[in-house]
Amino acid sequence: MKHRKEKNKNKLHNRERRETLWDVAILSPQYILYIGLTIVPFLISLPIVFTNQINFLDTDFDFVGLENFITIFKAPLVNEFLPALKKTGLFFLGNYAMIFIIGLPLALFMFEFEKKYSKVKNFFYTIIFIPWMLSGVGVGLLISALFARETGSINLLLLKIGLLNNAINVRDPGNSIVIMLFTVGWRAAGFNMALLLSGLLSIPRETIESAEVDGASYGQKMLYIYFPQMIPCIAMASIFCLMGSFAIFDVCVGLGGLKGNPGVRFISIIIYQLGFGSLGSAGNSGSNIGTLAQGIAVQLTVFVPLMIIAMLIKRVQKEN
Repeated sequence: MKHRKEKNKNKLHNRERRETLWDVAILSPQYILYIGLTIVPFLISLPIVFTNQINFLDTDFDFVGLENFITIFKAPLVNEFLPALKKTGLFFLGNYAMIFIIGLPLALFMFEFEKKYSKVKNFFYTIIFIPWMLSGVGVGLLISALFARETGSINLLLLKIGLLNNAINVRDPGNSIVIMLFTVGWRAAGFNMALLLSGLLSIPRETIESAEVDGASYGQKMLYIYFPQMIPCIAMASIFCLMGSFAIFDVCVGLGGLKGNPGVRFISIIIYQLGFGSLGSAGNSGSNIGTLAQGIAVQLTVFVPLMIIAMLIKRVQKEN
């Protein structure tokens, strides 16, 4: 009897060890990529921020302490940094609204739709997720082509049917940020829908049925049943939106952020041009007014507070 118990214990131990090895084998590539492409570059960049290094090829640099953090709030760099920060902050507010304007209705539709027409749900999932699979640069270039003032298909169509008197200029600052919002909102609709839908699917069906039996309207179900139990998923969507809005780069490039479109000159564009190219104003596009070290200082100045906010939101998520 004792021998049999020992044998069963060894089998259980071996099975747990095999499962652990499989978990390590499956997760290790992801951790390697994360460490190699995120943690290591971050650790390498930290010492640079305390120097006056111009670019990655510059070997003749000196230690300057916290001077770079002071310089980014002085002219001429502050004239690029603060407008880009303000523009990115406004974009975040609009992008956050898109979660509830586009993502939430889709999640509610799929939640109700799934109960009645589960056989065709995969077809709708595919359609909604297609934009998320497209390249951000490609989407930006496509939007630029569709709204080109002389040859853009959408501009020509709207002019033809009389909805516009003048063609939409995608490079106008006012138009750019609106088009950017709807472009990113459309592209991220499937991702936001999936996050919110996971919260809806976690609600016990008995709770919803009890509310329906008691005569609760759909609005009352959303207010008193759906939303309170979706808080963890809404918090996660908020974190992704916050970090994604300040890190968005590819769509900006596609819409001309590096080529004279001030409307999408977000903070990510400023950081890129400081680190990898010359940063210039509209009047002197070739002048280099920043350094790699200042670019890293801008990045830390912006993203460290964002990480703190994200951690606070994460705490709210855990409490709910």
